[in-house]
Amino acid sequence: MKFITVRDLRERSGQVWSKLAREREVILTSNGKPIAILSAITEDTLEESLAAVRQARSVSAVEQMQRQSVKAGTDKLSPDEINTEIRTARKARRR
Repeated sequence: MKFITVRDLRERSGQVWSKLAREREVILTSNGKPIAILSAITEDTLEESLAAVRQARSVSAVEQMQRQSVKAGTDKLSPDEINTEIRTARKARRR
C-alpha cells in the first residue's frame, strides 16, 4: 500500500493520479496520519464501488458496537434486561 501526503496531492496531482492508476489504492495522509483512501474506479464500477465502501463501513460500525458492548459488559444482558434498557431510554427521550 502506498502513502501520499496532502501536500503531494496538492503540488503533484498528476503524479498522484499516475500512482493511483498503477497501485489501485493509495492512502492519503496529513501530518503523518491517514485521513483517506483513494481508490481507482471507472464510470462502470462507480456504483458498485460506492456500495462496497458503504457495506464495509456498515460492517465496521457493527463490529465496533460489538466490541464496545463486550468492553462495557452489556453483551451479557438478557432479553428482559435489554427491553428494560430500551423502555428507559425511550422514556428519557420523551421528556
